Amino acid sequence: MKIKQLHQQKLQLLLAVSMLAPISAFAGTTGTEFLALYNWIMGIATGYAARAISIAAVVIGALMSLGKGSPMPILAGIGFAVFLAYLPGVVNGLLTATI
Repeated sequence: MKIKQLHQQKLQLLLAVSMLAPISAFAGTTGTEFLALYNWIMGIATGYAARAISIAAVVIGALMSLGKGSPMPILAGIGFAVFLAYLPGVVNGLLTATI
């Protein structure tokens, strides 16, 4: 019986902490010392480097599909290209969310 009460107290504590956590949700809105690094990485992830990597992934997937006789490599290349195209916007939206 004691173990059940201990688990219940831990659950109540976890619930209380999780209810207080959103009060301090300032995610990615401060910290100007990393702004230059952020701009550099976003430039790579959304610029011509990302486009070149996406095209290379599709081409390599197409060549591997021809070699293996299976459509999976080119589908993986296309999936990677789509993932690379949408990922910066999704991450940026998640990390700059404020309540």
